[in-house]
Amino acid sequence: MVPAAAPLTAAALAELVGGRLEGDGSLVLNAVGPLDRAHGAALSFLTSPKYAEAFASSGAGAVLVPEGFQRRGGAGPAVLIVVKDPQRAMAQALTALFPPAPRVGRIDPTARLGRGVRFGCEVVIGPFVEVGDGAVLGDRVTLGPGAVIEPGVQVGSDSELDARVMCYRGTVIGARVRIKAGAVIGGTGFGFVSDRRGHHPIPHVGGCRIGDDVQIGANSCIDRGSIDDTTIGAGTKLDNLVHIGHNAHLGERCLVMGGVVVAGTARIGNDVILAGHSAVGGHFTVGDRARIGAMAGVISEVPAGADFSGFPARPHREFLRAQAALYRLAPIVDKLEAVAEERS
Repeated sequence: MVPAAAPLTAAALAELVGGRLEGDGSLVLNAVGPLDRAHGAALSFLTSPKYAEAFASSGAGAVLVPEGFQRRGGAGPAVLIVVKDPQRAMAQALTALFPPAPRVGRIDPTARLGRGVRFGCEVVIGPFVEVGDGAVLGDRVTLGPGAVIEPGVQVGSDSELDARVMCYRGTVIGARVRIKAGAVIGGTGFGFVSDRRGHHPIPHVGGCRIGDDVQIGANSCIDRGSIDDTTIGAGTKLDNLVHIGHNAHLGERCLVMGGVVVAGTARIGNDVILAGHSAVGGHFTVGDRARIGAMAGVISEVPAGADFSGFPARPHREFLRAQAALYRLAPIVDKLEAVAEERS
C-alpha cells in the first residue's frame, strides 16, 4: 500500500469522481493499494468481474466499482463508490490524494546558462544543466540534473525534462510536455548517400517539433528532419525506448508502446495505436485510428481505422487465418510421413 499525502473522506471522493456512494461516507481514506493487499482505510478499485474473488476477500476500506457490479453474499469491503469507469476514477482519485509538492523556482549554482537565455516564472533548473545561447524556457519549466538544451531551443510552459535529456538545435517543445530521463530530441537522423567509396552522411538541417501535452519515454530518440521537421502531434504519448526517424510525422493523441520504431518520412495519423516492438517502414502511411499489433512490421499503406498485425503486417483477421492454417499443417505433415513410411 501507498500512504496518501492528502487523505479524503469517502463522501468527498465520491463527489470528486462523480460516483454513487454506498456505505459510510465519513470513512477517511488514507492510502491506496490493489485489492489483494489493501487494508484498513485504503482505497482500491475493481475493473473486471474476473477480480470478484479478490474483491470478496479484500480488506480495503473502500473500492471503486463499475456500474452494475453485484456483491456475492455481502462479501467484500463495506464502502463502495459506483462509477462508470473505475480506472478513470482511480486516476482522478490519485491526483487528489497525491497532490504535487508546492513549487519553488530555483536555479542550481552548477547550471550553465548561455547568453540571451529567456525564461519565465518559477523555473527549476537542476544541477549541471546546460542551456545554450538564446534558448527560451516558459513558465514553470523543470530541467532535471544534467539536461542539455542547445542554443535556440524552445520549451513551453509547465514542461518537465528529466535527468540527462538532450535537446539539439532546432527543437521546439510545446506546453505541458513530459520527457523522461535519457531521451534524445532533435539529433541527426540516419541518412546516407552510398557509393563505392562508402556511405556519406546527408546533412540534416530540419528541426523537431513536439506538440502540447506530449509524453516521451526514457531513452527514446526523436531525430530531426533532413529538409523538413520531424513532428509529434499534441496529446501523443510515447513509451520508453521508442525511435522516431527523420521527417516522420505522428498525429495527435497517438499511443506508441515500448520498443516501437517509426522509420524516416513515415506518416502516422491521429489516434493511432502502435503496440510494443512494432515497426513502420519509411515513407508508408498509417491512417487515422488504425491499430498495429505487437511486433508487427508495416511495409505497406494502412487504411484509416484498420487493425493490422503480423510480419509483414496485414489485416488482423487475415493474419489469424494464415496462422491457423499454418498450425494445421503439422498434423497433415505427420500423416504424410506415416503414409510414406508405409509405402517404403
